[in-house]
Amino acid sequence: MELPQNVQHQLAQFQQVQQQAQAISMQKQSVDLQLKETEKALEELKKTEENADVYKTAGTLLIKVKKEDMLKELEDKIETLGLREKTVKRQEERIMNKLQEMQAALQEAMQGPGVQ
Repeated sequence: MELPQNVQHQLAQFQQVQQQAQAISMQKQSVDLQLKETEKALEELKKTEENADVYKTAGTLLIKVKKEDMLKELEDKIETLGLREKTVKRQEERIMNKLQEMQAALQEAMQGPGVQ
């Protein structure tokens, strides 16, 4: 069965958008994981005593930092990741809507005349 050129083109575009959707989904999972890890770190840091030694990683090193500085850094990171999460969710919603539209158009084209 030979597909018309326009249907072949639509199918190729659909596959590209599917790949984009998969990449966005992976980004979303990564951001979600980073956000959960950062929230957990902040929660644990808040449980420590005020004068406790706090260290952060810098490559392969551990560097001693002030607790309040680390708290601020983690809170900022959570805010940034939260914004990134919203952006990725919007991207995911748009690409999924586009996929649905493309799928409907492809199904219509496959049922049209000249496709047997």
